[in-house]
Amino acid sequence: MLHVLPAPLRGLIGASLLALNTLFWCWPLFTVTLLKICLPFAAAQRLCNALMNFIHEAWISCNKAWMNLVCRTRWQVEGLQGLDYQRSYLVTSNHQSWVDILVLQYLLNRRIRPLKFFLKQELIWVPVIGLCWWALGFPFMKRYSKAYLAKHPEKRGKDLQTTRRTCAKFRGHPTAIFNFLEGTRFTPRKHADQASPFQYLLKPKAGGIAFVLDAMGEQLDAIVNVTIHYPQGNPGFWALLSGEVQEVVVSFRQLPIDGAFIGNNYDQDDGYRLAFQQWVNQLWQAKDAELAELHRRHPARRP
Repeated sequence: MLHVLPAPLRGLIGASLLALNTLFWCWPLFTVTLLKICLPFAAAQRLCNALMNFIHEAWISCNKAWMNLVCRTRWQVEGLQGLDYQRSYLVTSNHQSWVDILVLQYLLNRRIRPLKFFLKQELIWVPVIGLCWWALGFPFMKRYSKAYLAKHPEKRGKDLQTTRRTCAKFRGHPTAIFNFLEGTRFTPRKHADQASPFQYLLKPKAGGIAFVLDAMGEQLDAIVNVTIHYPQGNPGFWALLSGEVQEVVVSFRQLPIDGAFIGNNYDQDDGYRLAFQQWVNQLWQAKDAELAELHRRHPARRP
């Protein structure tokens, strides 16, 4: 509807609508969170969780509304059929842009439960949204470098403990845990610095999803493997706000969870760790080939 406006004006409108949407929904979210803390009874907890889930999905729905208002995006999507709102999933995707997160929320909202992301601990201090992530139960992880762990070996395994503690909260009801296997956004410089063996991907980091499978693999129904392609090139967040994301191609693939990946310790079992890393690398090789095919089938088009 607003596509006739200049892109900078659309960007200001998009940014304003995103901010207003977040501010509008954060207050009922914080109110329900306070009630949840003050009423530690099973029935009250279930009601509060349902209300928080409603608020989360309503926030995403309003984001979809302003995205449709400022953008005329062509969506090419396959594989959404078969996803079940009452099932639990581990979702992973290639990572090219901050836009990826809103794309995933746009397509998956109310098809499966709202995605729970693993976040760096420092992000809890992001104004407003950091508290929203905390209230919604997003897991915050403290990352330690190899050099730090060499000096402080007592910190080894803390990520796994945090993952298990967080995932324990999700037991007994459907959930969707999300992890970017690459751990960071793809850029040509990062690709070169890593000497990545893949054409369109960074090297995957297997530990994150291995920890999730260790903590709650028996509860999960499937892995949802997502591949995202932007024919016009990886967009910045401003491009989304200003309605300049012309086309998005997304494929969803449900993968069964191998029983061998459940109940094993990624940190302490060298044989299992090697086998899991090999499986992840095979997954990434297939995704790289799929991206090559998507580049061929969906070349850049003129607006």
